[in-house]
Amino acid sequence: MPDIVQARPPVVVVAGPTASGKSAAAIELALRFGGDIVNADSMQVYRYLDVGTAKPSLADRARVPHHLIDVVTPDVLYNAGRYSREARAAASQIHARRGIVFLTGGTGLYIRAFLEGLIEDDADRELRASLERDAARAEREGDAERLHRRLTELDPDAAARIHPNDQRRTVRALELALRHGAPASQIRARHAFADQPYGVLYLVLDPGRDALDRRIDARAQAMIDAGLLQECRALVERGYGPELRPLQAIGYRHVMPVVEGRDTLVNALAGMRRDTRQFARRQRTWFRGVRDAVWVHPDDREGIAARVAAFAATKQAS
Repeated sequence: MPDIVQARPPVVVVAGPTASGKSAAAIELALRFGGDIVNADSMQVYRYLDVGTAKPSLADRARVPHHLIDVVTPDVLYNAGRYSREARAAASQIHARRGIVFLTGGTGLYIRAFLEGLIEDDADRELRASLERDAARAEREGDAERLHRRLTELDPDAAARIHPNDQRRTVRALELALRHGAPASQIRARHAFADQPYGVLYLVLDPGRDALDRRIDARAQAMIDAGLLQECRALVERGYGPELRPLQAIGYRHVMPVVEGRDTLVNALAGMRRDTRQFARRQRTWFRGVRDAVWVHPDDREGIAARVAAFAATKQAS
């Protein structure tokens, strides 16, 4: 590595699609190399959302310190800008102890916000509100993909990475393109070079598509068996309804109708499996766009450890 990178404090990213084995791998690495885990899953920041987010158990959190878990209640808005600030503060504490940060999760935007800073922090709220109104109008008129087509014209690279039904990310990319007069992908690429405080080993765990589908199916069943229905009932009893953004995530949005008596667990499980598979496809597409990412099989534990050992050695030598 160049000297300028060697001088930066070490961060090992343990990323990948859902159910790829990130948590187990990160715990093993943190124990082996001496470090803490900083959560990079946008749902695990919420209290009371345990089963449906596959949150690390209390026993696992006792084995290795975890940061940025159970930060806010489900009715509090939490975004990538706040995450970046709080995760970097946690990283500073870990690095002050000469530990390695194991940044672990599948939320690509949170990982990028931590590593590079977040250009969206200076959002144009009026423009964003206007685009959100346009998106709502298009949906009412039966043309939900209208803004995505507009994004395709302005920034085809960004549009290719965003699902046509993902209105929030479509609006964000359009806002950047319209504010800066350039595609969001170009703006982010320029910005990335301005804020890179860490030396990074970026691992993406991927067991392969067929194996991942099997893992997803098993995890969905395990969540039902572990009490996802009871967790959703408890959330409602605490006053957290399905209209809250965190409860519109996969799992919760499928099981909440069961709590309300409008659906069955059989249908909820089938929907969870289907939508999680689609979500994992989008995650893999995101991570394919990460420069310098190293794709590894989660079962190659010694190979992964060897990569981390070599990375850690360069940090100690710097």
